This record gives sequence, structure tokens and C-alpha cells, in this order.
Amino acid sequence: MRWNRITTATAVSAVVAASLVACGGSDNGGSSGSGNSANATKAEYNAAIGKVFKPTDQKGGTLRMAITEKWDSTDPADTYYGLSWNLIRNYVRPLTTFKAAPGKAGTEVVPDLAETLGVPSDDAKTWTYKIRKGVKFEDGTPVTSKDVKYGVARSLDKATFTQGPTYFNDFLLDVPKDFSPYKDKALAGLAKAIETPDDQTIVFHLNKPFAGFDYFAQLPSTSPVPQAKDTGTKYQLHPMSTGPYKFESNDPNKGIVLVRNDQYDPATDPNSGRKALPDKITVDYNVNQADIDNRLQAGDLDVDIAGTGVAAETQAKVLANPQLKAHADNGSFPRLWFTVLNSDVKPLDNIHCRKAVLYAADHEGYQRAYGGPVGGDIATNLMPPQVAGAQKFDDYGFETDKNGNLDKAKQELQQCGQPNGFSTNVSYRADRPKEKATAESLQQSLKRVGINLTTKPYPTGDYTKLYAGKPDFAKANNLGLIVYGWGADWPDGFGFLSQIVDSRVIRAAGGNTNLGVKIPEVDQMIDKALETTDKSAREKIWVDVDKKVMEQAAVLPGIWAKGLLYRPDSLTNVFISDGQSMYDYAALGVAPK
Repeated sequence: MRWNRITTATAVSAVVAASLVACGGSDNGGSSGSGNSANATKAEYNAAIGKVFKPTDQKGGTLRMAITEKWDSTDPADTYYGLSWNLIRNYVRPLTTFKAAPGKAGTEVVPDLAETLGVPSDDAKTWTYKIRKGVKFEDGTPVTSKDVKYGVARSLDKATFTQGPTYFNDFLLDVPKDFSPYKDKALAGLAKAIETPDDQTIVFHLNKPFAGFDYFAQLPSTSPVPQAKDTGTKYQLHPMSTGPYKFESNDPNKGIVLVRNDQYDPATDPNSGRKALPDKITVDYNVNQADIDNRLQAGDLDVDIAGTGVAAETQAKVLANPQLKAHADNGSFPRLWFTVLNSDVKPLDNIHCRKAVLYAADHEGYQRAYGGPVGGDIATNLMPPQVAGAQKFDDYGFETDKNGNLDKAKQELQQCGQPNGFSTNVSYRADRPKEKATAESLQQSLKRVGINLTTKPYPTGDYTKLYAGKPDFAKANNLGLIVYGWGADWPDGFGFLSQIVDSRVIRAAGGNTNLGVKIPEVDQMIDKALETTDKSAREKIWVDVDKKVMEQAAVLPGIWAKGLLYRPDSLTNVFISDGQSMYDYAALGVAPK
């Protein structure tokens, strides 16, 4: 995610969060809201961008959400979906958090469970936090530093919890590679990494300096977990709440219901901006996307929790109808919709075969899959323009040849020894119509040069755990092209690129977010960036990383994302947060009926 706090110069200087994370558009989808605009009460296009629409402190009612499939997990140790990180702030409290505020104000990292932001020492290799007094679990038990340590310890167990980020695994000092709190119940393997000298203090020791550690501290995995209540993989059914809501029910097939946590004390939460307005929050799983869009327009649903916007066909309907358009917000986000070219699958182990795919692809077709320009801009490289220091370049002529360059594609096929083309599979998340449309567009456009794709849909909840993100499965099932999307964990090169292009984060067990980019020079550049204290020099290295990935044709960038979000009349206190890249789920309320 992102922060806006600068520490003294160290091996990595943190970036001021001036870059946009979910920048909102003007009426034509252009410039971002500043977050300083007057609040709005009149329903109009983009009324929730850069300001609060229908601001209120009125509590009550039920906030009704829905999604086409369940996401990876409700367990704070095992989740990496942006919608989940947004929602999870309602039931757990990490050490720090993005402030619930509109526009760029939402990129500010503030203390949450901790009293203050982290205190660095030892050239930013040691970070100390003090836990707020008075914070309790839903059963009334006081939260201690040991509970936070145990929460982080669980997230390090990548054999059990495969789907969360690897930042703590990569940066904490001397963590055993196969660490598990279920094998090492005394957490002896973390003796050098995490100290808890008293019930209020937690100290993190890193293997290298990192000035942006407050970014790590806002990961869901820093939320406390009582060791005695840990049920392993079943913990996702009822995570112990420290936030304003707790689980009333959690059915993996139907959805979840959150109700108020009577042990939550707002006095212990002065910085986060949480509103806790609804009395209840419901999330329904397995709802067809068209039904979600129709129910939003009918007022039978409040939020599409996926946060990526209405379906392409709904976009056209909404934009053509002034009454519907007045309920829409076209935000643009530091998110890339893209396709990985898996070099584990032959003949894509040959760079020229990969380049043939890039040249043959229909880039306007990729854009149409997301609803045209309203859904995003054709991406010519990886880093979205909102990422600090990002540079746009177009080495393959995607903007000049928007429908592909078949002559160059055929030339590359000749060079890779496949003059008549080849066959492979393309995977996508089954519940996502836009990804299905992407796969079909690629299927049609690549066929023009003899590259034949067979589409392979897989469930969203296990897409990275068991299928596309599990290297041996992807290789055995010839997943040569893997349709995916990625939003910045925070808006600098490291926060956007590291988890999708660093080959060292790939784990055989699955749960990967790097779905096949393996370039040794890129790994070396990442290490160099982490050692570079000069901001402009460091940002140039991240641009070089972007260029190297494109040079190696490891990724087909699709579009830099926008989304047409729909807010029914039932919603209050609505705004797009640049820290969440969608509506802020810790602030929303519902109008009384």
C-alpha cells in the first residue's frame, strides 16, 4: 500500500504519497480530485471523486454488498485482494492503516492499533511500535504485543497461508525458510526478527534497511491474533475482531454477515477515519455480475464489493442515461490489467515466440473487454502513470498499431522456429466477464498469425493458490498466457513492481502473485533500487525494471485501469479513496428507510 511519511535518509528513502492511487476523473474521466473539494449532496457524475458524497455521521441500517465469487480469504494472514484489504479494516486493526478519507488524503498512513507511526533506529533496520491501551478482542481480552507478533508469525507460514504478500518473509531478520507457528509454537525461530519486551511494545528487526516500513505495518497480517484462538486454516471462518464489527456468520458458499462488536471502543481509534455507520454489513457470494449491476440500479444492493466497476454492457447503459450517469464515478487507479507470458510453457520459453504474442495482440480489443476508454487506457508498459517516477514508453508500438502488427508477429514466429504458429492455453478468473472477454479477444487476435489459444477458466478464490499461481499446475496444464491484474500496494516502483516481477517471490506451493516473470537482471535491479538512497536515481531504476520486463516480452500489458463505479441512492458518506482504489468500505453508510 502507500504512505506519506519521510524518515531520515537510509538505504531506501520512502516516497511521499503524492502519487495518485485511485485518482478520480473529471466528467470526461480526466484529472484527479484533490480531496479538498467541498462535499456534495447532489447526485451527479463523479460526485464521489475528491470529496464526500452525502456526508453524514448517522448510524443504522444494513450495508448490502455482493460479489460474483468469494475472494481468497477473510483471514488477515492469507489475503491479497484489494477489496479484502479494504473490507478487513472493519473487523481487524493493523498497526497502521490508510486514513479513510477522499482523494489523495486517503493515501496517508496513520497509526491504528499502534499509538504512533513506527520509530526507526539502526539505519531503519529496526522499527518499534507501542500498542494502544484499551484495545480489546471481541471476547473482552486485552490486545497485547504478543498477539501482534503471533499475527505476523502466522503470515510467515507460506505452506499453510499461501496467498498473502511475502514482504515480512523477505525482510525480517533470519526467519527460517520453512517457519510455521504450528511447528514452532514458542516462536523461537523469530527470536531475532520480532521482540516483545513488554505487553505494549513490539520491535521488528530487518535484514536490510527499509524506510517504508510503515507500509508493511498496515498489512492485514499485523492485526493481532490470540494464539489460543487460532484454528489454522479454519480461522478465516471467524477471525477474532478488534474492529467495530465482528462475524455473525461466515458461509464459504453463501457469504458473510458482520455485526457490531460491543468491545470496540472508538476512543482507541482517533486516527483511522473509520465511521462504523451501518449496524450490519452483509456480503453475498456467487451473484451473477449482471444481477449485481441490475440490483444496484434498482436499489436492492448497495455495493459491488469487487470495486472494479460495472460490466462493459452496463457501462454503455449507464453513460447513455443521464439519471443513471448521475450515480456513477469513473475513477482511474494505479492498477494494470495484463497477461503474463509463462516462460515455463514451450514454446514461450523462446523470447521471439513471446514477442510474436505482443505484436499479434489486439490492444483495442483488450480495452473493449473492459468497456472501452471508460474502462482504462491502452497500456504500453507496466507501471501506471499514478506510480511515482513512472515513465510511459511504447517500444512495441501498441498505440500506433492498436489492433496489432501482424507482419512483425510473423517475423518473430519465424525467428522462434514456429513459422506456422503454435498452440497453448490462456487462463482467466471464471467469475470475471472482463477477463473472459480478454481471453476471447486474445484468442481471436492471435489466431490471425496461427497462435491458437484454448481458454481455461478457474475459480477466483483459488486462482493463484491452486491454478495459475501454482507453477507446476500452470506448466503441466500449458497455461502459456495467464490473464491477471495488479494494483499498487503503495504508489512507488517497489510497491507496484516487486511482487509481480521479482522471481524470488515465486513459491512452489502456489499462492503467487508473480505468475511467471523470471529475469535475473530484474532481480539484480530490484536489489540495486533498495540500496539507492537518491529518490530520482531510485525511480530511474524502477523504470529500467519496467523496460527490462518489456524487452524480454515477459508480460503483455493490457490497460491502465479505470472503473465505472455505481452508487445507489441508498449509500451515504461515499467517496473513492486513493489509498483503497475504490469506495472506502470503512466509511460508507446507508440512508434510513
